[in-house]
Amino acid sequence: MKTGLLGGLSPRIFLRDYWQKKPLLVRNALPGFQGLLAPGDLIDLSCRDDTQSRLITQRNGKWQVGHGPFARRSFSRLPKKKWTLLVQDVNHFLPAARELLLKFNFIPHSRLDDLMVSYAPSGGGVGPHFDSYDVFLLQGMGRRIWQISAQRDKGLVEDAPLKILRDFRREQEWILESGDMLYLPPGYAHNGVAKDDCMTYSIGFRAPAHQELVTQFLIYLQDHAAIKGMYSDPDLTLQPHPGRIGSAMVDQAGTALDKIKWNRMDVELFIGTYLTEPKPYVFFMPPSDPLTEKKFVHEIRENGLQLDLKSRMLYRKKTIFLNGDAYTAGATTRRSLENLADRLILPTAKHFNDEALALCYQWYLYGYIEIAGRPAGIGT
Repeated sequence: MKTGLLGGLSPRIFLRDYWQKKPLLVRNALPGFQGLLAPGDLIDLSCRDDTQSRLITQRNGKWQVGHGPFARRSFSRLPKKKWTLLVQDVNHFLPAARELLLKFNFIPHSRLDDLMVSYAPSGGGVGPHFDSYDVFLLQGMGRRIWQISAQRDKGLVEDAPLKILRDFRREQEWILESGDMLYLPPGYAHNGVAKDDCMTYSIGFRAPAHQELVTQFLIYLQDHAAIKGMYSDPDLTLQPHPGRIGSAMVDQAGTALDKIKWNRMDVELFIGTYLTEPKPYVFFMPPSDPLTEKKFVHEIRENGLQLDLKSRMLYRKKTIFLNGDAYTAGATTRRSLENLADRLILPTAKHFNDEALALCYQWYLYGYIEIAGRPAGIGT
């Protein structure tokens, strides 16, 4: 089905012709879109100690980067031009941000990273650069100039606090207004400069480096592999050089390492827990005055349930993954929970069986899910 979000393309055609291949400019992707929050709200978020934020300024050709949390009074001291505030994971704090991200569910949730929002007065930007991941750049209030290039030269400015391209060669340029959107595949050089006071909503998709996947998988194996045996050398003989590592020790160590085995199920369990593992700075707040299980079940049957804004939920075959943990369940239970993982919000739990309800109550006590219509908002 064609959609205005993709400029009249169907998601199938977009994935075939553009995803990870070439940019796409969409005029009026979201008609009437002015953004989800005001500049002052974004500043307030950047002052919280549970957000990741950066303040980027440019003075006399020099770039400076500050990391939050910030004091609100510091913003009154900034110049009128050439600075940018960026806040990561706005979807953790704003219910409307989750609704925005759901518009992009033609991309699997396993690839979604976060919604980053930036505010900049005239001339503000972060310099020409490239990202290693896919991104949709949706314009909220104001206007921003976007310049892009398919250049292969990725040389960076030395000693800069940001990864700024040393020799950016603009190939295309547009002014994006409210509701316009630009998709960029990984590695595409781009430079965004605020034409006037503006806010940009960046929907980013994670793409782990193979080195990171291997490293994290080895850590996973450390916790899940059971290698029996212990080094022994009952036939040790006298050697003339005690500082030398003997071949027998190397051989025995190699034999022990050869015992490390894994199969596809190990990989599936790893990838599910890895992709749903909360970021290091993410914490969940259990309900301060939790409902009894009976009352909780009544509420979600009547009003529905939803994932906490910070929760990540995926599934694979017989396993449900939620915030870094794996749960096995019966087929009927899985169907209900898979529906929650797909939609994030369900209007009712009337069809949930006892096993699904018990799991949901456990997650409610952890702070992972909540009764629909009662999210923790931006002001909490």
